[in-house]
Amino acid sequence: MKLLLDMNIPLKYAALLSDKGIESLRWSDVGSPKASDREIMKYASDNNLIVLTFDLDFSTILSSTHNLKPSIIQVRASILNAEQTVDFIAEALLRNMHDLDKGAILTIDSKKSRLRLLPL
Repeated sequence: MKLLLDMNIPLKYAALLSDKGIESLRWSDVGSPKASDREIMKYASDNNLIVLTFDLDFSTILSSTHNLKPSIIQVRASILNAEQTVDFIAEALLRNMHDLDKGAILTIDSKKSRLRLLPL
């Protein structure tokens, strides 16, 4: 399982995720920073990546297309710092790995995470 970090994810997250044993790739390393969310989603789907984002647009696109991939992890609410946020992400990934591999949207905030299986 490998994450594709959306443009709105701070650079620091890649190193923090790596420290937790989670492989990730920043969109800006493989595509144009001006790419549409649909382009990012297509790349993630074609390369079996899970998109990590703070953006709600990805789930909106999935609900309109009824696609099974890519899985999306949306970080919601303000979590105190990057380290704490990555802790929440790593914990939620472990708990939901099987469903994310099949196709899901995982929403994470400071109190809980919620999983919705695809298609929506």
